[in-house]
Amino acid sequence: MTAKTLMIQGTASSVGKSLLAAALCRIFRQDGVRVAPFKAQNMALNSFVTREGHEMGRAQVVQAQAAGLEPHVDMNPILLKPEQDACSQVVVMGKPWATLAAGEYYQRKGQLWSVVTAALDRLRERYDLVVIEGAGSPAEINLRESDIVNMAVSRYAGAPVLLVGDIDRGGVFASLVGTMVLLEKDERRLIKGFVLNKFRGDVALLHDGLTMLEERTGVPVLGVVPFIRGLQIAEEDSVALGEPLPRFYSQPFGKLRTPPSQGCEVDIAIVRLPRISNFDDFDALALEEGVQVRFVDSPDRLGQPQATILPGTKSTISDLLWLRQVGLARAICELAEKGIPVVGICGGYQMLGRTISDPNGVESAEGQVEGLGLLPVDTIFETVKATYQARARIETDRGFFAEIEGQEIEGYEIHMGHSRGGEPAFRLLARSDQLVDAPDGAVDERGRVFGTYLHGLFDNPNLRRAWLRSLGWDAAFSGLSMIEVREQEYNRLAQQVRESLDMERVYRIAGL
Repeated sequence: MTAKTLMIQGTASSVGKSLLAAALCRIFRQDGVRVAPFKAQNMALNSFVTREGHEMGRAQVVQAQAAGLEPHVDMNPILLKPEQDACSQVVVMGKPWATLAAGEYYQRKGQLWSVVTAALDRLRERYDLVVIEGAGSPAEINLRESDIVNMAVSRYAGAPVLLVGDIDRGGVFASLVGTMVLLEKDERRLIKGFVLNKFRGDVALLHDGLTMLEERTGVPVLGVVPFIRGLQIAEEDSVALGEPLPRFYSQPFGKLRTPPSQGCEVDIAIVRLPRISNFDDFDALALEEGVQVRFVDSPDRLGQPQATILPGTKSTISDLLWLRQVGLARAICELAEKGIPVVGICGGYQMLGRTISDPNGVESAEGQVEGLGLLPVDTIFETVKATYQARARIETDRGFFAEIEGQEIEGYEIHMGHSRGGEPAFRLLARSDQLVDAPDGAVDERGRVFGTYLHGLFDNPNLRRAWLRSLGWDAAFSGLSMIEVREQEYNRLAQQVRESLDMERVYRIAGL
């Protein structure tokens, strides 16, 4: 059986396509439809590793979870991971394919069309419905000839399109009408409904505008979705962190977090690196009452936190040089000298060491640079990318680790290098489905500075609780896992979208 398809496109990036697709996946699942997500090409540094060891975009992971499925690389066959402003690593079916400048990629996109269609075909063989997400806008007329993610996919799959506009930023009516004007005639016929997203206010005030929009385009408005506050759902794009001020996490389920000056117990500063990746590693910390998590990009904003975290990055050497340029490297080292804990995850872990070498020019022409010297570790970049789900055991008894030594944790690895030296923080027990016995990470003599290649570290309640207690945090521990929280949030999102859209009409458009 070939599944029905429904496509979500937008007037621009960040209009809410990904969340709307996730909401629909959860709604259809609740209604007993076997549904799966799909996006031909994603550009994001927040990625995930599947059970098979394949890397894919975070948005389709969220959508798969909303659909009650284990993420599979068929749901996102092409992932672009920007390394510089006009250069990206191209990940195809979960593995690095090439590193290309933007112009080179557009010249070679045609080679990947068969990969896109094959992945979509496999999904359609296994499910009743595939909810397809587009990218950016379908009206980018300069990119139409090389399109493999928007209208080309809609035409191939015969997928009716819901076009989403962001009313929060203003200009939504012009965006929707303008998009329709710039589409080709056969493409306009594929647009079956409009959705206005992120609305704040009284929907009744939109009546005249919605009527005019329908009259002008001949396309029905299927609903107006309100701005939903405080969703604890993983973001895929660092635009969510705000620009340029630091972003403050919200507490679970929509409660706004107060800034650190208003009496929070523990203030944790995360360095917002220029090419930060997998910043959802820290969502779990914000689950706990009295924990302030903030992103900073200068020594002034760093201040005097109870702990500092260097997160993952797609360009470790480049971001390390930036860290020195803006004065954050010195500020972090000064905090560490005072006994303030510092944690490094993946690229951040590499920065904490003595040296980083790139003899093959994997990500830089620098050859070798000095790290921050907070851990006795040396890193060498490799051409082979390590992508695994991982299970590990606490290996050390230094510092806060003493109370959880020997306990197990889970996470995942995405890196192109190995690091050696120092007291291992963890002992890897399994990578994907293979049993292993290998050290991971390092910890300093006082147990105040440590690093690891394991993403998702703080999703482990046992480690999260022990580390926060070591910072002086003494509030009641939630014991929550991100899986539990996100399940509730998918339901909250779905309920709001179900109440906002004409779902009976959406079902008819999807052919169900």
